[in-house]
Amino acid sequence: MAKINQAVTLMEAAQASPSLAQLTQLTRESTLRLKTLHTLIPGPLRNAIQAGPIDGTEWCLLVSSNAAAAKLRQMLPALLAHLNSHGHAVEKIRLKILQG
Repeated sequence: MAKINQAVTLMEAAQASPSLAQLTQLTRESTLRLKTLHTLIPGPLRNAIQAGPIDGTEWCLLVSSNAAAAKLRQMLPALLAHLNSHGHAVEKIRLKILQG
């Protein structure tokens, strides 16, 4: 009997696989964290930041330049406090500068 392959959406595939489902959830959580910080981050700096991976209580922000990373480093205590006051259990924010 021949097996018929059916196309599935990315969401269906993620739900069918526990590891993909977990990865999808972490991606959503990371994006939500960045949205939570939206009002604290100055407008010109927002486009230089992307939500990155979550590893336990550590969260990574992907930053497009050294200058943006330097500014964010100054803001880290306020960002951490804001995240935790909004129910996100983050103990450390790590910055990774994207090589372009």
